[in-house]
Amino acid sequence: MQLGARLRSLRQAKGITRDQAGWAIRGSESKISRMELGRVAFKERDVTDLLRLYGIEDESEHARLLALAREANTPGWWHAYGDVLTTWFQNYLDLEQAAELIRTYEIQFVPGLLQTDAYARAVIMLGHGSKAQAEIARRAEFRMARKQLLTRPDPPRVWAVLDEAVLRRPIGGVAVLREQIEYLLEVSKLRNVRLQVMPFRSGGHAAAGGAFSILRFGHSDVPDVVYIEHLTSGLYLDKREDVDQYAEAMGRLSIEAEPPQRTPEILRQILDGLRDD
Repeated sequence: MQLGARLRSLRQAKGITRDQAGWAIRGSESKISRMELGRVAFKERDVTDLLRLYGIEDESEHARLLALAREANTPGWWHAYGDVLTTWFQNYLDLEQAAELIRTYEIQFVPGLLQTDAYARAVIMLGHGSKAQAEIARRAEFRMARKQLLTRPDPPRVWAVLDEAVLRRPIGGVAVLREQIEYLLEVSKLRNVRLQVMPFRSGGHAAAGGAFSILRFGHSDVPDVVYIEHLTSGLYLDKREDVDQYAEAMGRLSIEAEPPQRTPEILRQILDGLRDD
């Protein structure tokens, strides 16, 4: 996406149309469009030809963009789990790895990045209970590997607003939920993680329609992306009017939810209630 955005800005600065750029690399207007949106693999020859067309003579810029092309074409670590991952979710993982900020609102489950192994297995069983135990274990193994994102050297900031129902619903049983909430208490101490709880008493609120995530990237030319997960697919929105509407809803959620500093107290109160059970 970063490479595509850079190529788009260079093309526009020269006043070259997508059709003209496509002709230069023996392609089409639609291929240039997909390249600029980061939705197709990059051939180094194509990148080199486009840079010549756009009049870029700086060798260091050539080298930087070709390095980006090689990086973009390198399969992510999750491709090793391709046997249990759908293509549409692998697309999300590409975005997640590149994001600088991930804002998410959840109404039913703890976000995947914040789940314990036992909780993850319980969630996976809900949708894949008929699968072999080996496959369920592999899906859980992938989900635990995915959490390494939070503690890598340059982790994204994660801002999660959880509906109180997420913390009350005993997915996997009370013991599993208790362990999960204890883990949330620990992970909320990370400098790059912010948790808020939307209490029942708030009534209706800005995002009553359902769960969603907004991903922001470190390149100014790359637009935010809204991700909405369905049972058998994922929806990606990057049109400005759509993103702005979801960003407004997320902003209102963060105001209407309990402030982050109250989250540990709320989690402990819920834990106390679970012990009473």
